[in-house]
Amino acid sequence: MRSEKEAEGVLWGKLARKEDDQKNLLRMSEISLWIDHYDDIFSDFDPRPFAVRALSDDFLLEARKATVAHPDGRPELKFLIPMDKRDITLENIIKRRLKDHFNRHYILERKESRKILTRASIMIFLGVMMMVGAATLSFWKDNIFMWHVLRIILEPGGWFTVWTGFDQIFYEFRENSPDLEFYKKMIEAEITFDSY
Repeated sequence: MRSEKEAEGVLWGKLARKEDDQKNLLRMSEISLWIDHYDDIFSDFDPRPFAVRALSDDFLLEARKATVAHPDGRPELKFLIPMDKRDITLENIIKRRLKDHFNRHYILERKESRKILTRASIMIFLGVMMMVGAATLSFWKDNIFMWHVLRIILEPGGWFTVWTGFDQIFYEFRENSPDLEFYKKMIEAEITFDSY
């Protein structure tokens, strides 16, 4: 029979091995998230089935932070869940739901980015045309009052429109880029479930 100290040493050894196993699981994938049950992935306020249920803001925030921490390559999204809570059928439904969510939002973000670039390009083009119009009116040098008024309106309007277009490209488009990149990575991510 083991002494109390030997039993305590064996217990601590098992705990250390379990902790090492957990660390190895975390190292094996780029994005590992510990969950107690499948509901942790989804919104608490949405009672619908997993196939259509809204994702949790906390989950999306953690996934976003993890993709920023691991910017290279194709990420693997690994959910670590207790063995007794695992259900392969639910896991397949959840994988499909996640892929649908990420794909839909990627398409929306891509459309928004294209819309920003299109609007900015049109504004830059119109601004340049306004400045060309102002330069043309200045070149004619007619002493007609309305031509001078029109030139005075076109010149600053052209500069303002051009700079607003560039502002949309350099700021609005850049603000949208991280979201687009996140959803693109999540579409490509391999989603797996593992036990702990």
